[in-house]
Amino acid sequence: MKQIIKLLKEDEEIMSSFLTMKELRPNIEEEKYLSLIKELEEISNYQLLGVQKGDRIEAVAGFRISKSIAWGKYLYIDDLVTLPGNRSEGAGKLMLDWLCKYAKEHDCNRLDLDSGVQRFGAHRFYLRERMDILCYHFVKTL
Repeated sequence: MKQIIKLLKEDEEIMSSFLTMKELRPNIEEEKYLSLIKELEEISNYQLLGVQKGDRIEAVAGFRISKSIAWGKYLYIDDLVTLPGNRSEGAGKLMLDWLCKYAKEHDCNRLDLDSGVQRFGAHRFYLRERMDILCYHFVKTL
């Protein structure tokens, strides 16, 4: 069965990504998911990209384009996840390649993401895809 990559815009499409996103973000609640995505779309131009195989979204990426003094214009990937049973089948690479092309088409000079230090498999994938580790991300919970 062929993988189809597409932006998830309609409410039904967004909701079809919930179970996949929950693999990465286990604290999200299904009844709040759609309103959260809509809010992110409104305040930061967040978009969802999905890889569909059959009737299921097997991988999803949440991203936005932004600009900063330090980085210039860039595409930031907030969320990138593939269902555990579908990893190493090409969906992650398909999404990353699509996002790189999209970033270039929108005059971004880089693609950025943060990844939890415990996500060793994801790190191997990012390094294999020629991404570099450039900094540490520090947080102070308020």
